[in-house]
Amino acid sequence: MKKIYFVLTHTGTVLSKIIKNYTKDEFSHVSISLDKELNKMYSFGRINPYNPLWGGFVHEYIDKGTFKRFYKTKTKIFSLEITEKQYLDLEKIIYDMEKNKEKYKFNIVGLFAAGFQKKIGIENSFYCAEFIKYVITKAHIETNLPEVVKPEHFKNINDLHEVYSGLLKNSIDLLLYK
Repeated sequence: MKKIYFVLTHTGTVLSKIIKNYTKDEFSHVSISLDKELNKMYSFGRINPYNPLWGGFVHEYIDKGTFKRFYKTKTKIFSLEITEKQYLDLEKIIYDMEKNKEKYKFNIVGLFAAGFQKKIGIENSFYCAEFIKYVITKAHIETNLPEVVKPEHFKNINDLHEVYSGLLKNSIDLLLYK
């Protein structure tokens, strides 16, 4: 068995505050990590930490980019055990997308439609939660996620375990010793 991690965050950016105020949810972004050190953390979000309108596939880091800029980012991190085959499939899907990241765009229309419980899918275009759902579904990881998915929905996946809650920048030290 292997573990993957769902990293729910709220950075406090203008867009994240708009999302949070509208949805009344605790978190406005979700990433997936293939390791507990969060070195292999991926999502769809800001490509440039200073430009919220330029988004796409991102390899995220706690100490670089958006999370470095917004160092007071709040988080909850959950682990999920999956099979070795599911892990290898998931890793391949994500790495293939990373190799071809220029072909993927940020689904801003889908993001706002999700606020109205509507799904607007655009080919090769994702918002964060839509991307995570896509890759885990493609890797045959069963979840109880709804059709129109938001970051908060990832808290409700069966057999999930909360491993950390607090500031993202403080998570690594605690995760390494769990």
